Amino acid sequence: MQKNLYLRPIVRIMAIEIKKVQSSADLRRFIRFANQLYADSPFYCPPLFIDELQTFNKKKNPSLEFCDFQCFLAYKNGEIVGRICALINPVANEHWNCKKVRFGWADFVDDLEVSKALFDAVKEWGKERGMEQMNGPVGFTDFDHQGLLLEGFEYVCPMASLYNYPYYQKHFEAYGLTKEADWVEYLVKTPTEVPERLARISEISKTRYKLHVVKDMPKKEIIKRYGEQAIDTIDTAYSVLYNYQPLTKKQKEYYVNMYFPLINFDFCTFVVNEKDEVVGAGIGMPDITKALQKCHGKLFPFGWYHILKALKAKRFTHFNLLLIAVRPDYRNTGVDAIFFAEQIPMALKYGMQTTETTAILETNNSNRANWERFEYTIHKRRRAYIKDLNS
Repeated sequence: MQKNLYLRPIVRIMAIEIKKVQSSADLRRFIRFANQLYADSPFYCPPLFIDELQTFNKKKNPSLEFCDFQCFLAYKNGEIVGRICALINPVANEHWNCKKVRFGWADFVDDLEVSKALFDAVKEWGKERGMEQMNGPVGFTDFDHQGLLLEGFEYVCPMASLYNYPYYQKHFEAYGLTKEADWVEYLVKTPTEVPERLARISEISKTRYKLHVVKDMPKKEIIKRYGEQAIDTIDTAYSVLYNYQPLTKKQKEYYVNMYFPLINFDFCTFVVNEKDEVVGAGIGMPDITKALQKCHGKLFPFGWYHILKALKAKRFTHFNLLLIAVRPDYRNTGVDAIFFAEQIPMALKYGMQTTETTAILETNNSNRANWERFEYTIHKRRRAYIKDLNS
């Protein structure tokens, strides 16, 4: 019987070599490839290099305590022409009763042989581990980039979103990958004031359900007192969404420590009940794409300055809404109206002209309805694909 070629460090497929990422130097090449591929694109936002390194560091990323993964690089004529990461999240697979090998960080030149070789590497790696389907682009968790961009290539993709060239769709579908889920993203014009109906619903909700917004408290105290509660609320609210993995305690602590210290709490709304429990969380940030483009995702020598300046800006025009989450037992109580009643005055104070949402499942009608109250455009669409490994 022929030995499985994918057990070797290098697999030769025609003129393409697929090499496993096995060293720290390989990993740095893997991360840098995207910046090289999109060097001439004004719409690509480089991720923070240090964040990408930590994502693949088992000592830093608690998801890797139970997730298995393997990164691959594609070479042609001695040059890197593509990359992909194959990964298995057993907690998510158990939650959804499936056997998926996920793939993410999928980037490649416009060469069908290259993309096929990369997808084949994921397929074989997954089959060796008993998986039945391949699914992507997605990450270890919902907090990683996900969804192939299908529409909206003429818009900048902020730090929280995935960007890719238009030709990627042709490559995915040529390999036999088909749609499993679509997301849409909204670009919303800032209203000149809080709409009267929203303001009224907000006040009724606060009174009827004995809710209030956390404010007039030092940032460190808010994080200490409410940070993990907010992540609990997000975890519970998102548990029914596509591919979501219920977070472990270490993952919750990781996200609290990673993100909350960077947030300007003018753009963070925690709604709590009379028991001082967080029942809703809305979090956003100024768009820092230009800062990340200027420093190419590197903190040093001066990247930290550009990023900090963008995060602490007193005036800016574009805002990135990262998430809105409401505890299931408080849905349809007006908590979402409280968010908007709190955040619209902040938007006006800082001079925001537009807000961009992160990806919203096209079937998530309640979330979509929040934005359709305002003047908006659906400016981006993205997709997660799936393929049976035996097809």
